[in-house]
Amino acid sequence: MLKMKSLAKVYRTEMVETYALRDFNLEVKQGEFVAVTGPSGSGKTTFLTIAGLLEAFSGGSYELDGVDVSRMNDDARSKIRNQKIGFVFQAFNLIGDLNVLDNIEVPLRYRGMGAAERKKRASDALARVGLSARAKHYPAELSGGQQQRVAIARALAGEPRLLLADEPTGNLDSQMARSVMELLEELHREGATIVMVTHDPQLAARAQRNVHVIDGQVVDIAAELRMDPALFKAESPQLG
Repeated sequence: MLKMKSLAKVYRTEMVETYALRDFNLEVKQGEFVAVTGPSGSGKTTFLTIAGLLEAFSGGSYELDGVDVSRMNDDARSKIRNQKIGFVFQAFNLIGDLNVLDNIEVPLRYRGMGAAERKKRASDALARVGLSARAKHYPAELSGGQQQRVAIARALAGEPRLLLADEPTGNLDSQMARSVMELLEELHREGATIVMVTHDPQLAARAQRNVHVIDGQVVDIAAELRMDPALFKAESPQLG
């Protein structure tokens, strides 16, 4: 499904080279739910943006569904991103002057999908997250948890092969966070492949597998824990 080998991401200025990722190796199989953890600045979000084809990498290889994405031009990457990848962001990224149903339809418009198919997919996705009654509401009229559910519905409407979630509960209180996590777990049980970046070890423990990143590299969690237990303390509110 997703395979990164010796991946590197370097940011260069005239004087300095900064490695966000170096010798980064990760494989995610179809149907897995993988949590990616690590301290701030460790490279988690850089990994996710590269995985989502939002950012290029500097070295190594990345295969998505067996295809080497480094050989793709921008148009090809955009097409794959729109058709195969769904995104859920911490900040929801909903469009304020569009209602819920229209927000979900936006990515489908970029595919050139007909109006009837867009509406059906959006309505089905909204029902799946339990918000059919809010279809005509605007983002400002929803709670944070409801907005995140709309964001998940927007991703699901595209029937993605891979769902990428970047701190999906980071802006939510504990009750809302629990609700969103239960939804992600339900989607995983139904066969979705999910990669979730999180600071919270309690959330990570609910995933099928946990990958820890430090200084731009995947590390052995058990070994690092023996060396420095403080690395694994939560940086976000506990769910209880």
